Amino acid sequence: MQNPDYKLEPWVLKQRQGLPLDIKVKMTQRRIKQWYERHDGRVYVSFSGGKDSTVLLHLVRQMYPEVQAAFIDTGLEYPEIRDFVKTIENVEWLKPKLGFKAVIEKYGYPVVSKEVAQKIHEIRTTKSDKLRNKRLHGDDKGNGKVSEKWKILIDAPFNTSHKCCDALKKSPVKKYERVSGLRPFVGTMAEDSWARSLSYLRKGCNSFDTKRPMSTPLMFWRESDIWEYLKLNGLMYSKIYDMGYTRTGCMFCMFGAHLEPKPNKFVVMAKTHPAQWNYCINKLGCGQVLDFIGVEYE
Repeated sequence: MQNPDYKLEPWVLKQRQGLPLDIKVKMTQRRIKQWYERHDGRVYVSFSGGKDSTVLLHLVRQMYPEVQAAFIDTGLEYPEIRDFVKTIENVEWLKPKLGFKAVIEKYGYPVVSKEVAQKIHEIRTTKSDKLRNKRLHGDDKGNGKVSEKWKILIDAPFNTSHKCCDALKKSPVKKYERVSGLRPFVGTMAEDSWARSLSYLRKGCNSFDTKRPMSTPLMFWRESDIWEYLKLNGLMYSKIYDMGYTRTGCMFCMFGAHLEPKPNKFVVMAKTHPAQWNYCINKLGCGQVLDFIGVEYE
């Protein structure tokens, strides 16, 4: 079966993002139905407890009430997210083998971005002169090198790594999908990042033949659509959004912290979750990392 959205032009995405919510809902329902039937109902919803996956779970269960949800309990979720997930029925809680402390001790801190952290990690650990030179200077066309700005991390008094997400999220999800045989619905949207926009243009909402097949039926929605849908349907959501947070990923993750508007999540966390903030900044050593890259946290 060929994806109906396969190799879209950018203008098509913009057009779809501008559609009224009721049209978007119908389009999303078609994609949900397509995914569900393709896999004979052997599907699940990847449920983070955030607003996007809350909308996705509601849409899926309106059509197929029996569909299970799966929540990855990394230990880094805001307490309000965990509390909200506990109110939802038929949710499988997944746990990684390693905790965040073990991950940063073994691999390094998630800082700046996955791309930068990986390149720095490779420069510092690889035994390949070819790879090291590529990360330092780029290939023949100058591609593949770490940016000059972040070369300061090469000699940082701490290790950096991109492997946090792999250890805490991807590993337990892969095991769950392998054991259960279920295929995921995931609540990502193209407007979340440039990479996700490109993914939508290349694969559409339902990627059947990729290495990890998944359905992302909210891809052409905008954040304003999410809030409108929650309001129109009278849906409960985690109260973390009423505490000054706009994103609800891992509490201690430092990817993108240098790009956040003031006050960033660490400054907000100092006021809303002082115990977790102290553990993160002082016990785990994230304070020294943020100091090194010039990001405020109090």
